[in-house]
Amino acid sequence: MKRTDKVIISCAITGSIHTPTMSPHLPVTARQIADQAIEAAHAGAAVLHLHARDEGTGRPTQAPDAFKRFLPAIKDGCDAIVNITTGGGLGMTLDERLAAAMWAAPELASMNMGSFNFNISGAADRFSQFRNEWERPYLEMTKDFILSNTFAQIERGMTELGDKGTRFEFECYDVGHLYNLAHFADRGLVKPPFFVQSIFGILGGIGPEPENLMVMKATADRLFGNDYLLSILAAGRHQFPFVTMGAILGGHVRVGLEDNLYLGKGELAPSNAAGVEKIIRILRELSLTPATPDEARAMLGTKGADQVGF
Repeated sequence: MKRTDKVIISCAITGSIHTPTMSPHLPVTARQIADQAIEAAHAGAAVLHLHARDEGTGRPTQAPDAFKRFLPAIKDGCDAIVNITTGGGLGMTLDERLAAAMWAAPELASMNMGSFNFNISGAADRFSQFRNEWERPYLEMTKDFILSNTFAQIERGMTELGDKGTRFEFECYDVGHLYNLAHFADRGLVKPPFFVQSIFGILGGIGPEPENLMVMKATADRLFGNDYLLSILAAGRHQFPFVTMGAILGGHVRVGLEDNLYLGKGELAPSNAAGVEKIIRILRELSLTPATPDEARAMLGTKGADQVGF
């Protein structure tokens, strides 16, 4: 793993996992997404991980037109690296999931590194009422849901987006996903440095125990040596302890309302920027420095903001 005292802070602004009911501070409209993304960048996030929502219902959407409503504003308002999801919303086809990134040709796109049982149905039990009728069934159906990213799907995404100069945030929910990445690296379909986002705390993936972080790091060290950067995200209450541990180990961090709606026990985060500000306070106590967007570009080998399609 490449070690540095410069820590790349990614901020996941609004995701397909959480629903508007869960927090009044979760951005849904294009204006809200743009404003919170720019605020997070100004707070110190070098990378902005972005999903889109239908403005009428709040449902996840990968329609390029939805991204067109906020990407230019974000580009005008800050210099952060834009990272477009290819995970999209649960149950979308591969064509739907790739559509936004294929149009935008961003510096970064997320790439889930394998199929697995993705169960977030427990969230439905924590609320008696939902703002929109689709929300409870969306959560409950994940009891019988596989988040699909087959080898063929991964290869297609890597090839088509790679041809546009887009690099990847490789989302690894379990140890086997690291081996999947190594397979594609051995075939030459992706080139280092590999930006490995190790994910903890989703039911169906690797659990949120500190020992598991060490296992993921040791496996990635063995597979990729110095050719990768390790970043950490963890769901819910595990977020800040895990990303702090990752930073201590020499890695990078992801925060944001997609992954965790709270700043502390019982305290809803008022914005994405609040999470960025909190992790920066922690990093500085550890004598670590947030990377600027241009420093992150150099570390990740991205093509630059002037080469995107928006």
